[in-house]
Amino acid sequence: MKGILIRGFETGELLEMIYMAKDNAISQRKIKILQINNTYIRAYCYLKNQIRIFKLENILSVSPTIKRGA
Repeated sequence: MKGILIRGFETGELLEMIYMAKDNAISQRKIKILQINNTYIRAYCYLKNQIRIFKLENILSVSPTIKRGA
């Protein structure tokens, strides 16, 4: 999973993420990673339309966004 996050950061690719918040609420988000370290990522979240901080340990899954054909 960390490899996908690092590749997304390096390429600027949008990622889809399933995330569990501190209140155990689960959400699906589309993000663009701006910064990454061993504990957190800082990313633009398209669900909230703002920059957010996400704990790596709370990311349940992550994948590149699926490009939909015409």
